[in-house]
Amino acid sequence: MELNFAGRTLDMSRCHVMGVLNVTPDSFSDGGKFNAPEAALARARQMVSDGAAFIDVGGESTRPGAKPVPLSEELDRVCPVVEAIRRELDVVVSVDTSAPGVISEVAKLGAGLINDIRALQRDGAPEAVVAAGIPVCLMHIQGEPDYMQDNPTYRNVRREVSSFLTERMRVVEAAGVKPDNILLDPGFGFGKELEHNLELLASLEQLQLLGHPLLIGLSRKSMLGHITGRDVNDRLPASLAAATIAAMKGASVLRVHDVRETVDAVRVVAAMKEAGR
Repeated sequence: MELNFAGRTLDMSRCHVMGVLNVTPDSFSDGGKFNAPEAALARARQMVSDGAAFIDVGGESTRPGAKPVPLSEELDRVCPVVEAIRRELDVVVSVDTSAPGVISEVAKLGAGLINDIRALQRDGAPEAVVAAGIPVCLMHIQGEPDYMQDNPTYRNVRREVSSFLTERMRVVEAAGVKPDNILLDPGFGFGKELEHNLELLASLEQLQLLGHPLLIGLSRKSMLGHITGRDVNDRLPASLAAATIAAMKGASVLRVHDVRETVDAVRVVAAMKEAGR
């Protein structure tokens, strides 16, 4: 299955690596490091050199406890970086946003993917994606970032995540989003305890039955810290293990902080799958 991301076509039957580029002061792992457009562009250059097919630019932290930022501030953070990357680098620019105003502006600047943790639930967001004409990733979240980890509960997390994503697909397709332009993300760490995350990872193949490419973000997350006891910046081995599992279970995109190492892991998985054929 091929998808067109604003002129860049990728085979989604393969697993691709998406580099995280947070242009925020408060993201959980790299907040404050890449606020300046020059630093952000340098980081993007390095990730592309390391093998990233996507750069995911985020102007609003969505870590547990994070507060929303004003639209004007998110635009000021994101737009210069999107414009600079599109001007200089051969890579799909993804933008991590829920704001219709941001969706519209970054699409004009050449963004190829909208990565929305709220699955286009904000008023006007589906219409903004339709007007932009680019793919969108719909993610499952229980609650909002500022309270999503306050005792999240599920009767059956796999079934509830699948039902939520199915309903959001129905809504956004009714608004005019093309079914072929939809990716899905189960939302590891977004309103989920450790056991919920592990159950979703173990049953990832079942989410493929929804018929859309899966975007998976496990890099450096607190679930890995709970398992290993490691600090956020000492979770590379755990992140690689999680990425390898996701790639083996059919993920199309892995959203990561450590691009070069993850690209190597994905190459090993791809070689094993090819040998198995």
